[in-house]
Amino acid sequence: MNERLNILLTNDDGIQSPGLWAAASELSRLGYVTVAAPRDQVSGSGRSLPHTSDGRITKTILKINEQEWPVFAIGGTPAQVVQHAILEIMQGKPDLVVSGINYGENLGTSITVSGTVGAAMEGAAMGIPSLAVSLQLAGTDYLSYTDQDFSASGYFTYLFARKILEKTFPPDVDLLKVEVPTGATPKTPWRITRLARHRYYLPFARRVGEWEEPYLIEGRPHVSAEEVEPGTDIHTVLFEQLVSVTPLSLDFTSRVDLKALEEHLKDNL
Repeated sequence: MNERLNILLTNDDGIQSPGLWAAASELSRLGYVTVAAPRDQVSGSGRSLPHTSDGRITKTILKINEQEWPVFAIGGTPAQVVQHAILEIMQGKPDLVVSGINYGENLGTSITVSGTVGAAMEGAAMGIPSLAVSLQLAGTDYLSYTDQDFSASGYFTYLFARKILEKTFPPDVDLLKVEVPTGATPKTPWRITRLARHRYYLPFARRVGEWEEPYLIEGRPHVSAEEVEPGTDIHTVLFEQLVSVTPLSLDFTSRVDLKALEEHLKDNL
């Protein structure tokens, strides 16, 4: 692998996330890794580009596993971080954008909420092969840096980053979404899957005080084996404990006969 390859690594859990550094360590075997991540925890931000972000870039040195890394903490969402990194920090486009390793799985129709996937989508939209990697958690504490074993997810980050750098995506594939189940090892089999047509995180409202006071909308995994089909990302991770690899396209157009749909929707009265 050419050591001059440039990889942009980001996440949505923030610059201090251990998952980010597990990925950085593995990706450094493939080329030079530029680490640019949100300054704060911004999970659930999708591919949003809010005008309220301050966009401040702070360069610092972090010592990770006895190695010093120059890193960039940016005041913005993951998608904005990708933009800042490519347009302001890096000298030209990277060969690969990697987002992760995320605290918590991103499955089914919930992926558009994911800042992890949003960053990879932004990279893909800028014409760069992209990869989003998430680790399933045993609990539901997705916002804290709980102690996790990232050895398997780090391995699969390296594996699929290498495959993407060595090969080109086929038509209609813009990014890969990789989900590593809890308890996986580097020997856990992986499988190409499709996105489940199921909402993985069921939203519910929790009142903090009276009506005029804040109301929190939270999400928790809520799915049964009977609700999702085999071959989907949810079924593969939850009920088979295999690594799910889902090819995603930026073309959200439904794969239907467009002329037939046009005729179906016409007013024939």
